[in-house]
Amino acid sequence: MSWTRRMWMVSGVGVALSCAAAAHAGVIVVPPRPGQVGLGVSGLYGTLLQSGDFGDNFGTGSGVVVRLRYRMRFERGFGLTFESHGYDPRSDAKFKDPETDRLLAPSDPFAPKSLTLQLYGLDFYQMFGTRTRTTRMLSVGAGLVRASRALNDGETDYPGDGFYVSAGAGVERFFWQSWAYDLGARYQAIFQGGRANHDLQVSAGLVFYASL
Repeated sequence: MSWTRRMWMVSGVGVALSCAAAAHAGVIVVPPRPGQVGLGVSGLYGTLLQSGDFGDNFGTGSGVVVRLRYRMRFERGFGLTFESHGYDPRSDAKFKDPETDRLLAPSDPFAPKSLTLQLYGLDFYQMFGTRTRTTRMLSVGAGLVRASRALNDGETDYPGDGFYVSAGAGVERFFWQSWAYDLGARYQAIFQGGRANHDLQVSAGLVFYASL
C-alpha cells in the first residue's frame, strides 16, 4: 500500500471519529485566537488541464497535503504547505525517448506509468467569521515544485524542478474544542520547462489549533 493511500485512510478514520465525537451532547467548541498555529492533514484529488509538459500527458490523481496555519490579527494568517500529488497518464499520452526522440508505447519499459509532484510553499490567508464555528477563507500562495516520474521498468526519472503560484478558497468547520473539518478548493499554475501547467484540486481533512 502506497504512502498516499495510507494517508487517505488515516484522514478517513479521523473524520469518522470526529463525527462520532460531535454526535455527543455538550460538545464544547473553542475557536482559535490570534497567535495559535493549526496543523492540518487532508486527502486531495485533482486534475491537470491538458497544457504544459505535465498536463499534455498526465490527467487525474490523488494525494495528501499537510498545512501549517498561523492565525494573525484582523482575520489574517499565513502558513506552510507540503503536498505530494500523484497523476496517472492520459489515454492519449505521447512519451518520447530522450535519447532517440522516438515515441514510446504505453507498455515500453522506459515509458512513465505515473507522475508525482511534491510542492513546498508559503500561503497567505484572508479569513471571515473567525469568531464563529465556521471560518471561511481565501488564500494565495507560491513555492517550489519537485517532479518525478515512475517508469515501467521500476526506475525513476526527474524531468526537472519548477515553481508554482496558487489561489484557493476553503472552510474550517469546528466540531470539538479546537478541532475542525478542513475543506478546500485550489488552483495552481505550475511552471516547469518554460511552460505553464494548470492544476485544479479539492481537499478534505482535519485541522487542530494549539497555542505556541
